[in-house]
Amino acid sequence: MLTQPYDKINPAMRAKYLAASPHNLVRVILGERFDTDTDSDNVYTRAAKYFEDWMKQGILAQDATPGFYAYFQEFAVPDSGEKLTRKGFIGLGKVEDYEANIVYRHEKTLAGPKKDRLQVLTHTRAHFGQIFMLYPDRAGDVDRELDASQSGTPVLDVVDDYGARHMLYAITDAARIERIQKLMEPMKLLIADGHHRYETSLNYRNAHPDDPSAQYVMMTFVNMYSPGLRILATHRVLNQLDQSAVEGLLTHATAPWSARSFASLAELKKELETAKPQSVRIGVATAKGLALLERPRQKDEMDVPVLHHEIIGGWLGISEDAVRDEKFIHYVRGIDAAVADVRERGAQVAFLLEPTPIDDMARIAFGGGVMPQKSTDFYPKLLTGVASYHL
Repeated sequence: MLTQPYDKINPAMRAKYLAASPHNLVRVILGERFDTDTDSDNVYTRAAKYFEDWMKQGILAQDATPGFYAYFQEFAVPDSGEKLTRKGFIGLGKVEDYEANIVYRHEKTLAGPKKDRLQVLTHTRAHFGQIFMLYPDRAGDVDRELDASQSGTPVLDVVDDYGARHMLYAITDAARIERIQKLMEPMKLLIADGHHRYETSLNYRNAHPDDPSAQYVMMTFVNMYSPGLRILATHRVLNQLDQSAVEGLLTHATAPWSARSFASLAELKKELETAKPQSVRIGVATAKGLALLERPRQKDEMDVPVLHHEIIGGWLGISEDAVRDEKFIHYVRGIDAAVADVRERGAQVAFLLEPTPIDDMARIAFGGGVMPQKSTDFYPKLLTGVASYHL
């Protein structure tokens, strides 16, 4: 039944999910399209039919008791191997306009994915994936309530495609539910993952003002100051560039920039492991070797915008439209994988980034700003299908 979020499912993963079970949720959230599709028989009408049939057959069943789900994820951090546990809880959150200053975004969205998600929502009248919401709770009061709910056998215990373990515990005690609600009431919320689905929910709510259930969407709430929260860097790998531009890339590294070469990837990774917040540092991998670009950081500067504006746009001459359309660029998790794209799979250059600090991300978002797409990678992802919200 379970899958990765729809936008993380590649064709090979979808084929695996389809083969795994006739009831895998990929048939609903990212179904197959056929040349014979019509207005009455298409990917969205089939999604609705699957969902309706699974409810009738008891494959999906509504909980008898209202409540939350405590959601624990045990995982090893890619590259470092550090073992962590991220904790949150699944519940319904009210869909709020950004102007209300309750829910904040940190990334821009595209029209295409929102149109597709709206079709799925309209046909099924259900949410299958959770919006990943962060809230600021330095005292950890909500986390303590979640820890206290982690007893007995979990209602779900599964290991995902990347080796992360996902466990759910039902929270049905009325007193605990009320305590969590009161603790959450004053919190601002920051969308970590799910911008397109959140804005789809906004559009659906606006189109159905008389439907009370459309006022809410399923969310997983995670304390942005919990020790188990990790943001990974999303590295940029480029191809189909003018080769002379790639070969002359480091010649642009004049003051205030500097470029330093490294004999091995291990040495470069070791250098990046030592925090240096006063500097913007961007690793570079080409067929000719490895280097680190560095310059002093200006007030409130962040690495991803600097990379896109000064290096990808300025030095390589790639327009924002080309970046948005992913004409020359693709995004990779993990330094080893990004460098392997250059060394083993023919990519021309990889730009290696440091993770975005959570405080910097929150400062920009709560201040009303947005970051370039793929600025953050919250790992692991929230599985789709661990719970569903049927309007």
